[in-house]
Amino acid sequence: MQYRKFGRTGASISEVSLGTWQLGGTEWGDVSDTDALEILHKAVDSGVNLLDTADIYGNGRSETLIKRFLLESPRKVYVATKLCKRSDGSNGWSQNFSLAALRQHTQDSIKRLGVESIWLQQFHCPPLEELQKGEIFDHIRTIQKEGLIEHWGVSVESIEEGMICLQQADCSSLQVIYNIFRQRLQDELLPRAKAQQVAILARLPLASGVLSGQFRSGQKFGANDHRNYNANGEKFNVGETFAGLPYEQALVFAEKVKAILQAEQNAPMAQLSLRWILDDESVSTVIPGATKLAQVESNAKASQLPRLSKEVHQALRQLYQSEIDGAVRGKY
Repeated sequence: MQYRKFGRTGASISEVSLGTWQLGGTEWGDVSDTDALEILHKAVDSGVNLLDTADIYGNGRSETLIKRFLLESPRKVYVATKLCKRSDGSNGWSQNFSLAALRQHTQDSIKRLGVESIWLQQFHCPPLEELQKGEIFDHIRTIQKEGLIEHWGVSVESIEEGMICLQQADCSSLQVIYNIFRQRLQDELLPRAKAQQVAILARLPLASGVLSGQFRSGQKFGANDHRNYNANGEKFNVGETFAGLPYEQALVFAEKVKAILQAEQNAPMAQLSLRWILDDESVSTVIPGATKLAQVESNAKASQLPRLSKEVHQALRQLYQSEIDGAVRGKY
C-alpha cells in the first residue's frame, strides 16, 4: 500500500481506504456483524488506515461496528464520519443544520465510535441553499473550537457545491463522486482543490460495482439494496447509484472501458478502475466499499499497480466525452 498526504492535515493516508456505507446493512444488502468485522480487519491488514462512515448508515450501525473493530485492533486508524442527514424524531431535515443539532449529532457519533473526538467530520451532502447561506460553516468551526472534531470537510453531489465549499479557507476535504463514468470534475474542481491543498476522497469509485466488470444484464439486487430501489433515483440522488447511469447502459459502457484498460494491463477491471483514479494526483484516497474479503484484498492491490499510460487515459477521456457524459443523470 502506498500513502499520500491528506491535504493540510499532516496525516499520511492509504491510497485505498474503506467506505463503510455497506456495513449499515440497509442499502447494500445484508452484512452480518461477523462479516463486517472481518472486512474491517482485512482492510487494515491490507494497509488501509482510513475508514469512512456516516451516522445515517444503518442508523448508527456502521459507526457502532467500527467502535467494536477499534477496540480489537492495535493499529492506528483514522476515522472520517458524516452528519446532517439524520431524521430521528427529535431533529427533522430542516433542523439538522442548526448549531445545536450539529453538536448533538457529533457527540452521538463520538459515543458510537468510542473516540474522544472525530478526526474528520463531514457534512453529508447538504442542500445547495444551506451551503450558499454559509451558516453551517460557522457552526462546524464552533464545534471544532469546542474540541469535538479535529478537521472538517464536505461530501458533495455537484461541482457547484464543491466550488462553494472551496471558498472556505479552512475546509480540509471534499468527498466527491469520481470514477471513469464521472470525469467532469477534472476540468476545474479537482485542480482547484489541489492548488488549495484540500484533500479529495473519491467515493463510488466503481460506480456501485459496475466498473468491477462482475455484473451482468438482468442482474437482480436485494430488496434492501439501493441498486434495486434507487436505480432511477426513486429514493435519493440517482447519481449515488451506478454513477447516475441507467444500469443496462452502464454495463455497455463498462465493457468498452474494460477493453481499453485490459488491453494494456492484465489485472482485474476493478483494480484498473481504481488505478485510473489514483493516477490523478489531486486525489488523496479512494474509498470503495466491500461486502466480501476478496473485494477488500483486490481493491488494496490497486495501489501497487503501475500508472496507466497516457494513451489509455486519452482513450477513456474520449469515450467519456463522446458517449458517457451525456447519459449521466442526477446532480453533477
